[in-house]
Amino acid sequence: MEIDFPADWELLPLEKCMSSIIDYRGKSPRKTTFGIPLITAKIVKNGQILEPNEFIAPEDYDEWMRRGLPQPGDVIMTTEAPLGEIAQLDNRKVALAQRLITLRGKPKLLDNNYLKFVMMSEFVQAKLMARATGTTVLGIRQSELRKIELPIPPLYEQRAIARILGSLDDKIEANRRMNETLEAMARAIFKSWFVDFDPVRAKAEGREPAGMDAETAALFPDSFEETELGMVPRGWEVGSVYEIADVIYGAPFSSAQFNTEGNGEPLIRIRDLANELTGVWTPEVHPKGYKVRPGDIVVGMDGEFRAYLWGGVEGWLNQRICVFKPKLGWSSVFVRNAIIEPLLHLEMTETATTVIHLGKADIDLFKVVLPHQSISDLFNRKCQPLYDRIVCFKQESRTLAALRDALLPKLISGKLRVNDAWKAVMRKS
Repeated sequence: MEIDFPADWELLPLEKCMSSIIDYRGKSPRKTTFGIPLITAKIVKNGQILEPNEFIAPEDYDEWMRRGLPQPGDVIMTTEAPLGEIAQLDNRKVALAQRLITLRGKPKLLDNNYLKFVMMSEFVQAKLMARATGTTVLGIRQSELRKIELPIPPLYEQRAIARILGSLDDKIEANRRMNETLEAMARAIFKSWFVDFDPVRAKAEGREPAGMDAETAALFPDSFEETELGMVPRGWEVGSVYEIADVIYGAPFSSAQFNTEGNGEPLIRIRDLANELTGVWTPEVHPKGYKVRPGDIVVGMDGEFRAYLWGGVEGWLNQRICVFKPKLGWSSVFVRNAIIEPLLHLEMTETATTVIHLGKADIDLFKVVLPHQSISDLFNRKCQPLYDRIVCFKQESRTLAALRDALLPKLISGKLRVNDAWKAVMRKS
């Protein structure tokens, strides 16, 4: 990919632009269940660092990071499996695992915020792939990475480009944080009412339920009874998950028809659930096909069993994924929260030599607590709007990401100048 860059830009080898290149490839650190978050290659996705779920002990930190300590603003890149995922470190103290490289630009030559975006650009990504080696897993040697050329505008223009693209990323991040808050609010109410039974416990002890008006409190019983799930509020029932939801299974679409050119409809696979980005399309219309829509509750059936509130595009549901569709009188916020614990319990107790699997026979055994309809209706009215807002924020973020991805190659090549790019951003904001 050859580009005619503006006359006042330079094209420089990466190594000449860096004040520091720290390569963490080598042995794996000793991992713990808590401590300093460990950033691994598998959680660096689409310009972001997903929530870490691995840690190292604080006493091991200095020894593990002896090659160099990461700093806020550093750009990190995965060196293989996958190659070329880019993100930027924030102010948190983190450890970096193998298969990651830290890049830090020379202060008077290269702005680190611009560095993040230029490394994500199609221009640089193509250079990475051209210098990569490997038959099954593509990777790049540090010696080859150092030779890759970066387009370097004047520093003021780098900062302007980074501000434009960063403003979109900031809004996407704000939406993500808001969604975490909304989800936590819904989960807290569900747990209080239907797991811990706080209003019922309060009434059983002769207390007024905390933070609840008298009309709402009157809907809850004041005693418990024994059931197969233990003690539950008197008069409530324990039933099958099928009393609150229909379960729809994905169809076995032919991989021979998968394509990346946009021919047909998007196909949603297990690998797409966490980041809500679909990578393939199919023209096939399967007789047992189901189209996933924003707001659906989708669950992957291999590896880990998470109930996702889908916020991606509409698309066909592939095999080894299922959708929990709320029945009349129930809501997606109730259904999703009701199945989180059974799924987690199954994942924790399932044993397999390689990958654990979720099957219909497992789902058939799922039991849920069924409150009085008046209480579930009230919960739906209070909490379903929170889920609706989550889906709206996800869709807005997808639009913003598409704009960022459209502006990125034009700004990095100099074909779109900063003032025109700001106008495009303002029209979307």
